[in-house]
Amino acid sequence: MQDTNTNRFGGSTDYVASEELMRAVNIAIALEKPLLIKGEPGTGKTMLAQSVSKALGKDLIIWNIKSTTKAQDGLYVYDVVQRLYDSQFGGEGVDDIKKYVKLGKIGEAFSSDEQVILLIDEIDKADLEFPNDLLWELDKMEFYIPETGETIRAKKRPIVIITSNAEKELPDAFLRRCIFHYIEFPNEELMREIIKVHFPDIERNILDQIIAAFYYVRSLRDIQKKPSTSEIIDWIKALTLSGIPAVKITKEIPFAGVILKKNEDLESLENAKKRTTFPFK
Repeated sequence: MQDTNTNRFGGSTDYVASEELMRAVNIAIALEKPLLIKGEPGTGKTMLAQSVSKALGKDLIIWNIKSTTKAQDGLYVYDVVQRLYDSQFGGEGVDDIKKYVKLGKIGEAFSSDEQVILLIDEIDKADLEFPNDLLWELDKMEFYIPETGETIRAKKRPIVIITSNAEKELPDAFLRRCIFHYIEFPNEELMREIIKVHFPDIERNILDQIIAAFYYVRSLRDIQKKPSTSEIIDWIKALTLSGIPAVKITKEIPFAGVILKKNEDLESLENAKKRTTFPFK
């Protein structure tokens, strides 16, 4: 929970964080460096930023990265097209360039009067040069707007959390400036804790059946896309709504399409269930 004297993260009521992860967050805060979080999809990377925001009582600014995103987008955007349109059709204030400059998510974080959490989500979706293009801004906490001659400096250094699905390698120069942590997929014990956060009243017998079936599916050698934490949560919701008896969870693994999203993976599961060695027969 929030430490009233310092920015120290100790987890939150709706997010189960390992000791190593909480330590990484606090080191990044203390050293004033971006925290780079890697891990397979569904391990709670984005939710970590939300949890830190809630635990420390700070606003969260999210910059969702796409394949077409440029570093400039996070700083500011100069709407030259709108200015040209206004000049042609008699718009007022066309000489005021600041009117056509809109701050991006980094600009918003720097301009905030209070310290915020800045999440740069899925940075590896952008091109290879994207992280390097942000080195100066994230290091010096400032950027220059040539159109207005203005330098935007961080009023309060934001706590920066960056996530990556490890789809591509990030530049060494960028990595050197970050505190790094890899979120391992939860083991069964930690997964039980996570599930109880979302389903505090779940029966022990049902939870045992779900855990056994879920980790069996993840262990299948031919599975291309292993089910994630978010998918087991959705699966439990589906099982709860349907009223499936606990004994059928491991014997049938119903609603497999909730946890497996590829046709080949569903076929692999069905083939496994036909084998005499299927563990839950």
